[in-house]
Amino acid sequence: MKKYKKIYNVSYIKNKDIKETVEKRYSILIGLIIVIMVVLATNLFIVQVIKHDFYVNKVSQLKQNIVTSTSTPRGRIYDRNGKIIVDNKAVKVIYYKKPSGVTTKEEIEVAYKVANMITLDYKNLTENNLRKFWVLNNSDLAKEKITAEEWQLLDERKLTSNDIESLKIERVSEEDLASYDKTDKTAAYIYFLMNKGYSFDEKVIKKEDVTDKEYALIAENINNIKGFDVRLDWERVYPYGDVFRTILGTVSTTESGIPYELKDYYLNLGYELNDRVGTSYLEYQYESILKGEKTVYQILDDGTRKIIDEGSRGKDIVLTIDIELQKAIEEVLEEEVINGKDYPNTKYYNRSFAIISDPNTGEILAMAGKQVVLENGEYKVYDYTPGIVTTPVTAGSIVKGASHAVGYKTGALKIGERRDDSCIKIANTPLKCSWTTLGSVDDIGALKYSSNVFQFHTAIKVGGGVYKYNQELNINPEAFTIYRNTFKEFGLGVKTGIDLPVESLGYTSDSTLAGHLLDFSIGQFDTYTPIQLSQYINTIANGGYRIEPHLLKAVYNPTKDGLTDLLYEVKPVILNKITLEDKYLERIKLGFREGVVSGIANGYVDSKYKPAAKTGTSESFIDTDGDGVIDTETMSNTFGAYAPYDNPEVSFVIVSPDIYYHDTSTSRAPINRIISNRISQKYFEIYK
Repeated sequence: MKKYKKIYNVSYIKNKDIKETVEKRYSILIGLIIVIMVVLATNLFIVQVIKHDFYVNKVSQLKQNIVTSTSTPRGRIYDRNGKIIVDNKAVKVIYYKKPSGVTTKEEIEVAYKVANMITLDYKNLTENNLRKFWVLNNSDLAKEKITAEEWQLLDERKLTSNDIESLKIERVSEEDLASYDKTDKTAAYIYFLMNKGYSFDEKVIKKEDVTDKEYALIAENINNIKGFDVRLDWERVYPYGDVFRTILGTVSTTESGIPYELKDYYLNLGYELNDRVGTSYLEYQYESILKGEKTVYQILDDGTRKIIDEGSRGKDIVLTIDIELQKAIEEVLEEEVINGKDYPNTKYYNRSFAIISDPNTGEILAMAGKQVVLENGEYKVYDYTPGIVTTPVTAGSIVKGASHAVGYKTGALKIGERRDDSCIKIANTPLKCSWTTLGSVDDIGALKYSSNVFQFHTAIKVGGGVYKYNQELNINPEAFTIYRNTFKEFGLGVKTGIDLPVESLGYTSDSTLAGHLLDFSIGQFDTYTPIQLSQYINTIANGGYRIEPHLLKAVYNPTKDGLTDLLYEVKPVILNKITLEDKYLERIKLGFREGVVSGIANGYVDSKYKPAAKTGTSESFIDTDGDGVIDTETMSNTFGAYAPYDNPEVSFVIVSPDIYYHDTSTSRAPINRIISNRISQKYFEIYK
């Protein structure tokens, strides 16, 4: 009995516990429901009473049909003197956007209506396009061109619908088409344009030479020509033609929109696929500044548009370029690259580059590259200015200023140190000499007369080597790093930071052979771009500051009165100060000055402007037959100068690759000297 009673009591207790648990949970649930109801009631009160107007406006906005203008004119581009070098021109556009549910018959009818409103050149309408249009426009007659047997084959699925349509088009006769007059052909071409490309994309029907009358007719009849409309677009115009045209860059069209290769970049910035964008060089580099703000419209119930937010033209930019100076040096280069072909041994010469800049600010006043090409027996010149930042060259002796700096810094060269300039000979290698035997020269004379041997001895000391005639030479491989680190301080072998979307670094070998270190010291090993050489010359000229070269000078808000609302000016950016005592830099500058007064750089710039300069000649190797194998040795020329030497305000760099090669003659074309003289003279004519 006790056992059964015990079991009964346990069951009773459990049932009691369950009941209490359920009641407790029920109470909690009731409490939660009450809390939720209070929260809902509170929020309802906030929405309907406190923030009533706010949410009414939100609902109103959601119900609005909002559209934006296709594009807005970009900002203008000016030269440093306020001359417009890139502007916008308004262009009237007639376009078509396929309405939802429109039929082929309705599109043909609209095409005929528009054909009677505008004049359109239909020379690009092919006969096949015209046949297709005839079939669509004469469906009953077209069906009669298919035989009963062919219809039967279609029913038996031995022919497809596409086969039948092809047969209809193929059987349109010349007699059928003979009835089509100018209006019919215009309508056929309009219909072709209406259905070209993706179905619901905007199709430009006429953009060139739309008359005011045509524009007005389309605008007045948009309710009768469903899908057609007009808008004002714009095009870039260039008052100075092709001058500096390549570097100014390009802008996509409304039809092309964002180029495929730039799609991800621009979409991530919030652009739409059909937006017009900068696609190269300065237009691309300063897209965020130059782009305009689109106008935002609300489409009202009657189909009219109401401006919600009026767009604006993009901001204007001022470049560091002097467009008149730019034009002048382009003309000089165009003339001289052709004239250069008249000299002996210029078989492989085809291009030259020139840069004029302010060494104190990094502003580029002018920069150009021109390439000459033989076409159909005549020489033609093409712009090659991008090569200034993308074409590395073997620089030659122009870099000896930086090589001197390595010697001074490491103690391998002393001020006033004299050395005998006679050829050196390393085992199993040819003699290594200067361009002529110079005798005893000091550190100034080594730059003045461009001694190779002087630099060889410095390099050997930097590398911890011991030179003995016709013996092996061993150097510490770290010497390459020592040289390159100092060269980079001057801007050689490192990107300059120029404000363009592309810039090449140049070639750097991993060889650590002793002979290659000697070659490096005279600019015969690593390669550098013309813009790097310009930064190097500027660093010497301004007292040792490596300044970022730049093309943007200032940004202005757009106004009707031109450049009146300055937004900001670009300040010089100092990338580094060379780690060289001023007394050593002054020796380098003195060597450059002596080179002009009575040395190897004499005659490149008129001496009355007190220039300092350094020339360079280097061995280059090219592939002459396009088989991918280097097969010919050429010589390249470089030149760098600044003036006046005691208070520099301008620098010049000229680069002419492959200017001559070793043929039966030893003649050397003075192309670099002529170009240097002419473009420096142009600068001083304008600024003095």
